[in-house]
Amino acid sequence: TKIMTLLIALEQGDLNEIVTVSEYAQSMPDVQLNMKEGEEYVLKDLLYSLMLESHNDSAVAIAEAVAGSVEAFADRMNQKAKEIGCKNTCFITPNGLDATATLTDKNGDTSEVFHSTTAEDLARIMAYCIMESPNKEQFLEITRTSSYSFTDVEGKRSFGCTNHNAFLSMMDGALSGKTGFTNKAGYCYVGALKQDER
Repeated sequence: TKIMTLLIALEQGDLNEIVTVSEYAQSMPDVQLNMKEGEEYVLKDLLYSLMLESHNDSAVAIAEAVAGSVEAFADRMNQKAKEIGCKNTCFITPNGLDATATLTDKNGDTSEVFHSTTAEDLARIMAYCIMESPNKEQFLEITRTSSYSFTDVEGKRSFGCTNHNAFLSMMDGALSGKTGFTNKAGYCYVGALKQDER
């Protein structure tokens, strides 16, 4: 999920935007950056927090900054997934935490949907991110960074992020990747590898 969150932020956001942390972003469960409501951060810095450390509060702050709300951001994520060719993906959150939502159709009938995707759709999304997106170089730069340091806008708090994607140093040709875990999904991994011309 955070791969898609990064993609939307790169393609539709302003990396120099000042992000103000909401009460909702602060309330996210671990893993988190532990931002406080009202603090300000540069959007670009939060993208490293998102991808290197997988911070759930950063994901929500990014979504709210780029689209105004988590719901509006999820709509953008789902639209992009359709454009890429995903067939079995439903994004509800920008951080990938287990979630359900109730949809109401034009007849007033409701149905429950789950935050979900498939290995095939995730492979499609990653392939788009590294080969087709107009922001593919930025995507690779962020996801390949081994460590990154930043402060809040006021310079009162300092943070260091370390890339937890061991795959990058384990295999020749490793290009990018993202680890993940939720109680329902278990441990997940999406990675990209280049060997010869493949």
